[in-house]
Amino acid sequence: MTDQRATDAADRDVWSVAGRTFRSRLIVGTGKYADYAQNAAAAEAAGAEIVTVALRRVNLSDSGKPMLADFVKPDRFTYLPNTAGCYTGEDAVRTLRLAREAGGWNLVKLEVLSDTPHLLPDMEETLRALKMLVADGFEVMVYCSDDPVYARKLEDAGAAAIMPAAAPIGSGRGIQNALNLGLIIEQSKVPVLVDAGVGTASDAVIAMEMGCDAVLMNTAIAEARDPILMAEAMKHAVIAGRQAFLAGRMAKRRYGDPSSPLAGRI
Repeated sequence: MTDQRATDAADRDVWSVAGRTFRSRLIVGTGKYADYAQNAAAAEAAGAEIVTVALRRVNLSDSGKPMLADFVKPDRFTYLPNTAGCYTGEDAVRTLRLAREAGGWNLVKLEVLSDTPHLLPDMEETLRALKMLVADGFEVMVYCSDDPVYARKLEDAGAAAIMPAAAPIGSGRGIQNALNLGLIIEQSKVPVLVDAGVGTASDAVIAMEMGCDAVLMNTAIAEARDPILMAEAMKHAVIAGRQAFLAGRMAKRRYGDPSSPLAGRI
């Protein structure tokens, strides 16, 4: 594909969630960076249009301290407030209601974690919180386990996007259950985004080759030896994986198949 063809294809290949359309399929977080300046540089290098904001951990209002908005500009990025650090549905709903009052945010990311070392989502609480938020008029992208049954329940309850974990948050282990992730992608009518567990560029490629609409990551970039370079690598990985998905991979074969035709050999 020529550079111009690739550019034209990228311009046409957009994805939408809750009525908002985006070109970049890489979403980055706003935690674990050395400072907000590094965070902003990584988001730019990633070509991201959306950044997740952990409302309980990021300074959005204390002007006496460095503020995220001074570096990761709200007029450049779409903020996606999330409920990181919430362990009950009530905590998550309260947090997002306060966020809406403070910043007018209506598109949000819900995560309700289990209070365990693995930090996997508490799906019963997540589903309960989702129903409360949808009833309150929020557009909710939902972090969840890679369980196709619960993924269907979330979609039926009004989730704007399904965001299954590839592996536990911050583990960097990549996609651990490709079968379940594939089933979720196959059945879902809303966007599916891999969220959590990505460790390096090849993990992002695999997620996109499987047909995910986008990939969300934080630790894989923030804890890299060179976060800015890793952000750029992730940008290319997501683009490459998406193009490979659209192109359609060759069939897998049991035996070898010569690259040159056997007919007409001298």
